[in-house]
Amino acid sequence: MNYKASDNIQDLQYFGEFGGVNPSISDSSTYTFLSAKTMFDTFEGNTEGCYLYSRHSSPSNLYLGEAMAQLEGTESANVYASGMGAISAVILQLCNANDHIVCSRTIYGGTYAFLKNFLKKFNISTTFVDITDIDSVAASITSNTKMIYCESVSNPLLEVADIQSLSKLAKKHSIPLVVDNTFAPLSINAAKLGADIVVHSLTKFINGSSDCVAGAVCASKDFCLSLKDVNNGAGMLLGSTMDSLRAASVLKNMRTLHIRIKKHGENAQYLAEQFQKDGLKVVYPGLEHHSGHKIMTAQMNKEYGYGGLMTLDVGSLDKANALMELMQEEKLGYLAVSLGFYKTLFSAPGTSTSSEIPLEEQEALGLSQGLIRFSIGLDNDIHRTYLAMRSCMERLNILENSTVLV
Repeated sequence: MNYKASDNIQDLQYFGEFGGVNPSISDSSTYTFLSAKTMFDTFEGNTEGCYLYSRHSSPSNLYLGEAMAQLEGTESANVYASGMGAISAVILQLCNANDHIVCSRTIYGGTYAFLKNFLKKFNISTTFVDITDIDSVAASITSNTKMIYCESVSNPLLEVADIQSLSKLAKKHSIPLVVDNTFAPLSINAAKLGADIVVHSLTKFINGSSDCVAGAVCASKDFCLSLKDVNNGAGMLLGSTMDSLRAASVLKNMRTLHIRIKKHGENAQYLAEQFQKDGLKVVYPGLEHHSGHKIMTAQMNKEYGYGGLMTLDVGSLDKANALMELMQEEKLGYLAVSLGFYKTLFSAPGTSTSSEIPLEEQEALGLSQGLIRFSIGLDNDIHRTYLAMRSCMERLNILENSTVLV
């Protein structure tokens, strides 16, 4: 029977130690063995089903890993203490000194800084390209290229990657395609479209309550095991271990992911359409004029919508800051980074989540200082929200010629 990803997650069943409907949390850093031989075999990776030390694995982390594998349709998944912990582990596992990476030009600022600045210590170089231009991506691949890296929907410009075309290109050159699918869980199944490795910041939509930092790597069983190798595993040796208590919390929140993702997308679609009618510079993949609309439509799971992220360009940083401060005063959301919360979150990425990218590069990318990134919340009456947001814009003369709606 062909289940959807959301069904696969719902069908996972772990009984607690005493029959609880939630699995018991393994609140231990180390585990006992009945024999020294079993401990040795576990250290060597020859024994499955035994726990040694929570940096290696724990029951709670493995439960969440299995749920993430079901979400992305991969053989296995590992969980980490942050999205950057997952991303850095993958990159350092695949790359050695003098290697090369091809990466999308618009990307989360932390990932950009890691690739552009930190990896210089290892003489690993990165070419940043327009990921929507397959010819440009192909032209950037060299004999030393070890991966193509991109985000399914990019942060913050919401460019949409053609994962199937990128996968074909990666396979042609025998290199993996690594996709960060943080912005589009359930909406896009990156692995089924051809991604070899899928990374997530679980901090965002998957957890959904902005109360923890976490990450995941979804891939083949062999690659996930390699990350945990006691001698050469980047996930193991870098120590980016996820806490068992947090793993249990995220797993509980995943059970409502399908409901939340639908509502985030529904609300974002409504606001984007309304603001487009108002003549604002709005970017949202669900709008037909968006450059990636056709690709997104072709590769998405339509019942989950086009995602909960939207941007508005209000012309200047001063206007952006004034609008965000006013919207927060009016209780329309929070002036905060991150995404996937039940309330709308808004920030100016040029001076926050993308501030690691030099100003001249931001300008070349089309990342305006007046750009506001919105993570649209779960508002029940989104029309009411729209009217309140529009009123804020009118008060600041961002909608100078508009009429007040009722």
